[in-house]
Amino acid sequence: MRIRIDAVDLPGLTRPASVDGKVPAYGNIHIAVQRRDRPAELLEPQPGDAPSATWTLECTTSSSPTGTEVKGPYVQDRLGRRFIYLSWGTVDESGTFTMFRRAKLMLDVIPADLLATAARDGLLVGRLGLTDAQGGPLCGRVEPPHITWTAARAD
Repeated sequence: MRIRIDAVDLPGLTRPASVDGKVPAYGNIHIAVQRRDRPAELLEPQPGDAPSATWTLECTTSSSPTGTEVKGPYVQDRLGRRFIYLSWGTVDESGTFTMFRRAKLMLDVIPADLLATAARDGLLVGRLGLTDAQGGPLCGRVEPPHITWTAARAD
């Protein structure tokens, strides 16, 4: 199975510091999918001002007593809860990505029947906007209604 993440509404290349000073300013913001257990290994970093971003992840699925298990190099598994990290970072002049926040796309909230259909048909699609309510990069746990999951036939 593949998981495709379709993202829109990216927040831009800069983030001003918060008024209270708790969040510093960031520049040349990018976002990428983080590999499991290798935070420095990122899949296809995209600039924060892109009109959209899409990532496709190769996965394996198997049936278990609790439903469909999803595994892959970009699927995280902490305490039995599977998710995908989208890492926000700045990129300096040398091209070095320095992470400052992450969004956690929760897979364990996907209805069992939808996940089983995606496993059978070959594609699970997550659609989301990446700008939070304050105009900055979307961070933290991402669950419906902030992301919409659908199953589709793989091409």
